[in-house]
Amino acid sequence: MPVSLLRRLRKPLGAAYARWMYEWENRLCFSATDRVVRPFDWGVEWTAGWQEAELTPHSPDQAEAYLLDLNRIILEDSDRFFSYQTPRDFSLQGHELQFTSPVRSPYPENNRVHALWFPAENTRAAVVVLPHWNARIGQHQALCKGLRRLGISALRLSLPYHDHRMPAELTRADYAVSANIGRTLDATRQAVIDTRCCLDWLQSQGYERLGIIGTSLGSCYAFLTSAHDERLQVNVFNHCSSYFADVVWTGLSTRHIRRGLEGCITLDRLRAVWGAISPAHYIQRFARWPKKSKFIYTKFDTTFLPELSRQIIEQIQAAGIDGEVTALPCGHYTMGEAPYKFIAGYHICAFIKRWLPR
Repeated sequence: MPVSLLRRLRKPLGAAYARWMYEWENRLCFSATDRVVRPFDWGVEWTAGWQEAELTPHSPDQAEAYLLDLNRIILEDSDRFFSYQTPRDFSLQGHELQFTSPVRSPYPENNRVHALWFPAENTRAAVVVLPHWNARIGQHQALCKGLRRLGISALRLSLPYHDHRMPAELTRADYAVSANIGRTLDATRQAVIDTRCCLDWLQSQGYERLGIIGTSLGSCYAFLTSAHDERLQVNVFNHCSSYFADVVWTGLSTRHIRRGLEGCITLDRLRAVWGAISPAHYIQRFARWPKKSKFIYTKFDTTFLPELSRQIIEQIQAAGIDGEVTALPCGHYTMGEAPYKFIAGYHICAFIKRWLPR
């Protein structure tokens, strides 16, 4: 076919592909019918167990000012915010690791951490796998099994309020990300600390080369963890974004959360009170230690909008951080469908295999 004809066809074919992809994304996203619009709440009481609790406001009118001060203090000394005491009750029951989270929530089931263990033989390399928001227990296990076949052990963590950790009144992991500002901050802090506890256990088992793979919400958690833990030598961020608030405000899958937020707070204000859990604020901390990192984003993403992904990647590159970038021709939900899930799995496993077992 002549080159000139190919050029003329490229634009209409590309537009048709984009329409098809966005329609597929919408079908997958709205196949879930159990999303609940929950009311806005500053959630100041969720900060009571933090080290900065002495800032607790004296009246509801001070809630936003208090959270802004709290975010400022955390960002000045985030190592303190994400610090913890290593659990003493690690227990491996079959292929499930359990321990008590150093972060205590009002829900006993959430305070008991569960992680599935996929050990490979004769290796000192292991990764922690952080799933996406609302991931079911069976998801991401194929990735772990693939890594095991490549000689890399994998530990799949159940995120706060997911799987066995979900309070009885929920059908989705709504308390991990919601219109409750303080609870979302607390859940993110808990996720980072639980992940660091998993690294403690892996080290206690003799693993010396440690990496992390995070997808979607798990990618945000993974970046925050790696910015505060020098043991993570290899990172894969599958979906990436700059600001936590922007994803919630603009994402297709978080429209119900935005409905709870609108009328009570603006995007600029939300970005400020969730500043302490936004990767964009931790790039310099991430750069403190040498790491090999891969950033994956999708060109038709309806949840982590492509411009938000490119924004954090540009900031990473401007900081001189060693990072490899892959843009896939699919969307957020369609990445979990064939053939894109196999393409993404190849990129993830190939990168981990190349850099971790050394």
